[in-house]
Amino acid sequence: MYKEDRLPHNAKEGIIFMLIISFLSVNTIAPLIMFLEKGFSMETYKDTLKILPIMWVIVILLVRLVAGPLVGSIMPKFVDQTDGFNARVLLNTLLNVTTLSICLTIIGTWVGQAEVNSEPFKNFLHIWPRNFAIAFWIELLFAQPIARFIMKKIHIAQRKKTTQAA
Repeated sequence: MYKEDRLPHNAKEGIIFMLIISFLSVNTIAPLIMFLEKGFSMETYKDTLKILPIMWVIVILLVRLVAGPLVGSIMPKFVDQTDGFNARVLLNTLLNVTTLSICLTIIGTWVGQAEVNSEPFKNFLHIWPRNFAIAFWIELLFAQPIARFIMKKIHIAQRKKTTQAA
């Protein structure tokens, strides 16, 4: 079976891939959303830096426990063997970002405010589309291309190493 060089080939690479994407995403999406909520200032950025480690852990847990299993069960219903790499990546990104942005619009508000309240539910229809759009475009144009580039470089280096050893 053909393995795509831009994607992980095993569990270890899958973890590396997820860590790269989640790190890039959390460090761009969260500050941008906070800036839009509270205004562009150094104070807002400092507040954001305080919650980034917590958000990174939450994102990783949501990817592994919620989005991954959900998207993994939905994807086969929409893709076929003949669908190309770009179509699969786009659908996968769309489904993952939809799932994560719904969860994080609620959880992120709670973490940012340091309290669990009903505010994210009251403002959900106003806030979620913006959060989804920010996350979708950052994933599609920034985080995932970088992670796929790194995966490709890892696989090229592995082949080189294998070729030299033979």
